[in-house]
Amino acid sequence: MSPTLAALRHVFYRPWLLASLAALASAGLLLFASVGVILHQARESESERMNARGERFLQRLEQVFGQLREGVDQLQGQPLRGCDAYMLSALQQVGLSSRFIYEASYVDGNVACSNRVGEHLVHSLRPPDIQGPTYSYWLNTTTEPDDNLAALMLGRGKFRVSTSRGHLADVVDLPPGGSLLVVLDRGGRAIPVLGPAQPWPPQAQWLSPDTSLLEPTDRLVYRMPTNSPDYQLALIVPRASMPLKMHGMLWLLFPGSLLLASCIGWLVLQLIRQRHSMSAELQGALRRGELQVLYQPIFELESRRCVGAEALVRWRRHDGTLTSPELFIPLAENTGQIRQITDFVLQRVLEQLGQLLRSNRHLYISVNLAACDVMVPRIGVVAARLLALHHVCPNQIAFEVTERGLIDVVVARDNLQALRSVGHQVLIDDFGTGYCSLAYLQTLPVDCLKIDKAFIDALGHDAASSGVAPHIIRMAHALQLRVIAEGIEYEDQAELLNSEGVNYGQGWLFAHPLSARQFSELITRGRRMGARRFGDEA
Repeated sequence: MSPTLAALRHVFYRPWLLASLAALASAGLLLFASVGVILHQARESESERMNARGERFLQRLEQVFGQLREGVDQLQGQPLRGCDAYMLSALQQVGLSSRFIYEASYVDGNVACSNRVGEHLVHSLRPPDIQGPTYSYWLNTTTEPDDNLAALMLGRGKFRVSTSRGHLADVVDLPPGGSLLVVLDRGGRAIPVLGPAQPWPPQAQWLSPDTSLLEPTDRLVYRMPTNSPDYQLALIVPRASMPLKMHGMLWLLFPGSLLLASCIGWLVLQLIRQRHSMSAELQGALRRGELQVLYQPIFELESRRCVGAEALVRWRRHDGTLTSPELFIPLAENTGQIRQITDFVLQRVLEQLGQLLRSNRHLYISVNLAACDVMVPRIGVVAARLLALHHVCPNQIAFEVTERGLIDVVVARDNLQALRSVGHQVLIDDFGTGYCSLAYLQTLPVDCLKIDKAFIDALGHDAASSGVAPHIIRMAHALQLRVIAEGIEYEDQAELLNSEGVNYGQGWLFAHPLSARQFSELITRGRRMGARRFGDEA
């Protein structure tokens, strides 16, 4: 490991620092997520409120226009013309019989009269905002905040009927600065029905038919479709009130997020302390001799003759309990203790089986290498010293590397070649589960491929990976590499693999992992072990 990486690990591998960073990161993430959720909920709530306002206004508008049409049709259908007492009576009758008709009037040039006698409510009008074949519509005849002034007017012939502003304002609780507008000319013009005039158009997206809610920085614009192609309705409200509600919700979430972040930091602290504790326990296990080495025999499939074994490290605590290698090996790789474990395994193999290896030159023991030892030439020096001490040939010690351990293929190739040049065999373990491409495999100094147990289990089944093992076998043969099948548990698997050209295998069909004494007995007796005999004792 480079000095820079070592320094960084020393700085950051501190429980309180990592726990604080985890707490701060989770607090920021939680607050960020909370704000996002609040903003989304606020938009949804605002949209629902605006939709409810729009629906109420549309319903009232339909009621108002319905009565205005009935009233003007009734006046248009009578023979009365002029502003005499009969006309005034008819106008008053229409106003009294309809809830939403505030004013009914007759206008013929300079002659005009209204049911609102003496109030002078009839004024000269601008051209209608909507000119239909039968009716003319004036959408806003006044912008004064007076509920007793006409807001909508409908005309037919010489008659006009209108509703007051109050008949519309009582169903829509517009906030200050809010407006209800009728949009004409395909979005090009908007006339306020309630509230002040607004800048128009609000933004270019208004022309998009898929946009119902627009959110400029200072206001919300809600589109309300109508059944008429001539106009649409728009509700515009300021956004000044929204941040106040948001702040209240954020203040409620702030202590909750801090509390949850503190819990996360505490959990991280406990995990790191546990990790440190296990790391210290592992260091103590190395000193106390709690680690032991077992041997998984490797057999020739045709003759069922044992040709070697894979060295496996196990941690049996002083109370007899076993700690899974899947737990302490990754920890040792992260803390750098894996180097001590590798040296311990290599030394124990030669101490326990040195005599057996010297007496059986065809035997070999394979030792697993971690990525840190693949990337540096250290292990070659250690192996050379131990082999010279125990007078064992280098070709009787093989080294297994995983595809995942080949972080830098170029560097790994040089170091593996150095091991191979002095006589060590090099095996690729768990082949097919990593990312070693065929192009790299052709350049690596490798003697053997070991097929992962997952692909052996898939043989003979309709699994998606059932064809992987035969493919690896053919590829290995093309590269003139030996093949070892891992995890063989059934006789039909062994027979199938042998028929495919696999010469070697290991697994519970032949033997469980054995102690050094059991493995020595297996070799000296020269017979195949039963599937359970030694495994149960180990």
